[in-house]
Amino acid sequence: MPKAVSVKADATVALASRGFDAGKKINGRKRHLLTDTLGLLLAVLVTPASTTDRDAARALLLAARGRFERLARVWADGGYTGHLVDWSAAQLGVVLDIVRRSDDISGFQVLPRRWVVERSFAWCLRSRRLVRDYERRTDTSEAVILWSMTMLMSRRLAARPQGPALMGAA
Repeated sequence: MPKAVSVKADATVALASRGFDAGKKINGRKRHLLTDTLGLLLAVLVTPASTTDRDAARALLLAARGRFERLARVWADGGYTGHLVDWSAAQLGVVLDIVRRSDDISGFQVLPRRWVVERSFAWCLRSRRLVRDYERRTDTSEAVILWSMTMLMSRRLAARPQGPALMGAA
């Protein structure tokens, strides 16, 4: 599930690696995540905020396809429509399913599959360092996101299960 979010860039971020996201009116960078169905990170890409989601998705899907040969289906939101659907099927052999929002419903609506990657962004933003982009280079920014998700996943693996069999058994 690829998804992008724009974040403001600090003054230390070079002008060459930042851009303006006109849709969200943010001057900074855009973080693109590809997650599995549990919301765990598969691939990350940081670009200037002016980069379109479709252009970044090509690079993100190419990198993910090289690392995960079994990748066969990807769910995405409406920002990834168009030639990307045909390109991913022809070049990568990956089916790109677009999760569309219904036109007759106004306000907030939980969309199937799309909430998973939204939750992953929320997990990342719990790290103070990821609320803004402070890094000078985009690869360092990607590394900070990977580090944050690694910390999250390792805490979950190390957590002791607290089921009824473990709590009262003696």
